[in-house]
Parts: sequence; C-alpha cells; structure tokens
Amino acid sequence: MQYRRLGRTGLRVSEIGFGAWGIGKGWWGETSDALSVRALTRAFDLGIHFVDTAYYYGTGHSERLIAKAFEVYGKRFPVATKVPLKSPDWPPPPGTPAAEAFPPDWIVDHTEKSLRNLRTDSIDLQQLHIWRDEWLDESDWQEAVARLKADGKIRSFGISLIDHEPETGLRAVQSGVVDSVQVIYNIFDPSPARELFPLCLRHDVGVIARVPLDEGSLGGVWTAETRFESGTFQAHYFRDARLKEACARADRLREFLGPAADSLPKLALKFCLSHPAVSTVIPGMRTPEHADANAAASDGTPLPRPVLESLAEHAWPRNFYD
Repeated sequence: MQYRRLGRTGLRVSEIGFGAWGIGKGWWGETSDALSVRALTRAFDLGIHFVDTAYYYGTGHSERLIAKAFEVYGKRFPVATKVPLKSPDWPPPPGTPAAEAFPPDWIVDHTEKSLRNLRTDSIDLQQLHIWRDEWLDESDWQEAVARLKADGKIRSFGISLIDHEPETGLRAVQSGVVDSVQVIYNIFDPSPARELFPLCLRHDVGVIARVPLDEGSLGGVWTAETRFESGTFQAHYFRDARLKEACARADRLREFLGPAADSLPKLALKFCLSHPAVSTVIPGMRTPEHADANAAASDGTPLPRPVLESLAEHAWPRNFYD
C-alpha cells in the first residue's frame, strides 16, 4: 500500500481508503455487521489506513462499526466523518442560508454524537456533508468549527461537494477555511481536474476522491441483465435504461487493460490516483473480497500517459442522482 499526505491536515493516509457508506445499511440493503467488521479488519491488514464515513450512514451505525473494528483490531487509523445536513432539500437550493443548512449548535451536537459513536476524544477530519460556496459569507458556522478545533474535538475540517458540481467549492479552497475537499472524480466525471484540483495543489488542500467506481458500474462484474434488490440505492441510481448504457460504456474501457491495470476496477482507481492533487480514493467496501480487490490497485505502477490521454475521451457528463 502506498501512502500520501492529506494536504495540510498533517495526516498521512493510504491512497486507497475505506468508503463506509455501504456498511451503514439503509439504502444499500441488509448486510451482516460481523461481515462489515471483517471487511474493515481485512482492509487494515492490507494497509488501508483511512476510513471515510458519516453520521448519516445509518444514523451513526457505520461510525459504531468502525469503532468496533478498531477494538477488534487493537489499533486505530485516521477517520473522516461528516455532519449531516439539517435543511430538508438535497442538495440545498442556491440561496439556502448556512444558518438553516448547518446551524452552529447542529455542527457541535453532531460532532459530539460522532465522537461517542467512534469512541474517541478527537475526530481526525470532520466534514460538512454538502457545501455551497455562498456559505463563506456567514460567520456563525465558521466560529463553531474554530471552537471545535480549539477544544481539540476535531483536528481538521473539510467539505464534501455537491454531486458533479466541483465548482461549488472553488472559493472555499481559496479561502483557507477548509483543509480538504471530497468530490466525485472518476473516468466518467473527470471535471474536478479542470479548476478544483489545480487550486487544491496551490493551496495545499487535501482531496478525497469519491465514487471512483461510478457507484459500481466500473467494478467490472455487472451486465445489462444484472438486477438489484428493490428499494436499494443501486436500483434507484441505475433505473430504467441507465444500467445498460453504463455497462456498455464500461465495457469499452477494457481495451485499456494491460500490465499497469489488469482489471476494470484497477483501471478506475488508478485513473483517480494518477492526478497529483488526489490524496486518497474511497471505493465502497462491504466484504473482505472488496478490500482485497481495491487494495490491489495500490501497487506503485501508474497508468501510462497515453492511456490517461485516451481515457479523457470517455468522459460522460450526466447526473444519475436526480
């Protein structure tokens, strides 16, 4: 496993992180908590020493499982979590005040809840689960974050950007208020590389690349005939004809498989890691096998530049979260 700096946070994190949304259950269907803990401890064995979660993931369930896995393993590693949005709309429409989306007391209270769930005195990286740059013009939430840092409740602070809208965090990166940004970045959506990533490099802001496998279509195991359990996130995300098109586009990427990346998920993860602004990439994992497959992408062998240049032609702008 290779390791990188998470910007100016001071954290040294594995370049493959553990995306812990799926183990929170909820939209991802039922799974065994014991299996989730085994997935986490297997990831730790493989050198995956960064976990990204959120209070929203099962109303703290994912956080509590991570604490259990640390207890079983006998060692802790850096964790990033997130304060949930208070206002009802996701994403909050432009003009929604920060005082409505993330009131100061809300930020503090949910940080305290996450501290208890994670069984720790300090959170390595606390994030707002969604972000709009206009919130920089309000000071109350910033004072709450500064107080949490001063009290040692959080070590660093970041934001998670709106789906497929990396431009919503440009001012935040330049402001000095945030230590990291979390953003969708994958072969189908390379848009953060245009403006966001150069700014992050300039201001030493860490980048957590999420959805590297496009919620599963770049995992290399689905076909147009794959059927998902009713009511799950993937059944919603890939509804109607979406799965058929996603699989067709993913299959076209197989021509790029070779010595540097012999599988589709390796290709997808290495694409993310090939940008110097990316600190870590966080594919979802729910089983030890997922951990094995994802960790294999961190082998120190970059994608050749001609491959990266050709992959640019496979960008696919769309928003399946609608």
